[in-house]
Amino acid sequence: MTEAVPARRSALSWPWAVGIDAVLVIVFAAIGRASHEHGIDALGVRETAWPFLVGLAVGWLVLRAWRAPAAPLRTGVALVVITVVLGMTLRVVSGGTTAVAFIIVATVTLLMFLVGWRGIAALVARGRARR
Repeated sequence: MTEAVPARRSALSWPWAVGIDAVLVIVFAAIGRASHEHGIDALGVRETAWPFLVGLAVGWLVLRAWRAPAAPLRTGVALVVITVVLGMTLRVVSGGTTAVAFIIVATVTLLMFLVGWRGIAALVARGRARR
């Protein structure tokens, strides 16, 4: 039982986790712009990404995610919920739109990205702990 604890802990520091999350939110915005033929210019990606980056930052603070930065469920899923809810809210407040299909796609994509990398990190940590 005591050997399972190190497998859950991550050697990944929280600044790296914040950076990975932010890059993946920007990638999400760029993919969305490209798939809707808006172009992938820096200003356009920033315009699309900023509400979600704010949501991500608030999520990190509310969850105190630095305590378990690589936890797929505790941190990853909760970050997705906060990021999507706040991101969509900020889009509407700033004059943007939030069609139901966009909410679904954003949620699924951010789940794959923000939970996905944490799941991979957990598997790698578990593999290293077994050695």
